[in-house]
Amino acid sequence: MSREPWFFTGPRSALFGDIDLVVDALRQIRAAARPPGARSAPVRLPSRGVLANVVAGLAAALFPNRLGAAGDAGGDVDAFVARTLVNALDELAGQVRLDLRFAADEAAAEEDLAARAGAIVAALGARLPAIRRCLDGDIDAAFTGDPAACSVDEILACYPGVTAILHHRVAHELARLGAPLVARIIAEIAHSLTGIDIHPGATIGERFFIDHGTGVVIGETARIGTNVRLYHGVTLGAKSFRVDEEGRIEKGTARHPIVEDDVVIYANATILGRITIGRGSVIGGNVWLTRSIAPGSVISQALVRSDGFGDGGGI
Repeated sequence: MSREPWFFTGPRSALFGDIDLVVDALRQIRAAARPPGARSAPVRLPSRGVLANVVAGLAAALFPNRLGAAGDAGGDVDAFVARTLVNALDELAGQVRLDLRFAADEAAAEEDLAARAGAIVAALGARLPAIRRCLDGDIDAAFTGDPAACSVDEILACYPGVTAILHHRVAHELARLGAPLVARIIAEIAHSLTGIDIHPGATIGERFFIDHGTGVVIGETARIGTNVRLYHGVTLGAKSFRVDEEGRIEKGTARHPIVEDDVVIYANATILGRITIGRGSVIGGNVWLTRSIAPGSVISQALVRSDGFGDGGGI
């Protein structure tokens, strides 16, 4: 039985107005927003909450003694990992099926979608050992690159850059395997947790370290090599967007930077367009860069003298 709010004793309509009118107006807006040829029935989207639990489960299975409860009371670690993986991958399969249903024709059979979802999740499961090895390299890069780091356990538990790259390693595989919406939601979960925005389409090599992290943006078609370090506020973005004859933005074109191996990019640098940052280069803080640079380059913001004129450096 419904009841009025405790703070109000009059008729409900006097507090909220005519709810039926609001409901009717919202229905008309939904109908007007439906494009021609839209589905006759809405499609349920993957759940952000469920996917957050999935990633937490995968993280616990990847690092059972640090992020899981495998070591509690002398438990069997392998049994914990198996149980955790089964639960996480089962939940993930349901979410991937929703992703496939969202993209599929209305006539697509649920049995076919379930089989495809199962194949995608099985392929991800087979990749988990490689993901764990890659994450070990990322954690070691953070430990060796940050003098404030006391242990790899501290890095895994506390560093937002590691949280972001863990989510990205999983999301990138799912995007590659054919679950782009699930991958994007996982990326946005990491974005909310860390302030680091990595599109799941971005390709990132081994031993990747984001120090501090807040405000980092890495675009969809960015390619990052091995042993690259970024600091907070770095943007690897697009300079411009191609449009078709009708003025609509073309999707999927290569428009973000290529960062080769052993590059360091300091805080708040902005690097835009399909340009290449050559191997071993160093990009200083606050630099704005829109052209390719040769391997071994050192690029810094122009120094400003007291008379207001530049004094060397720059791009």
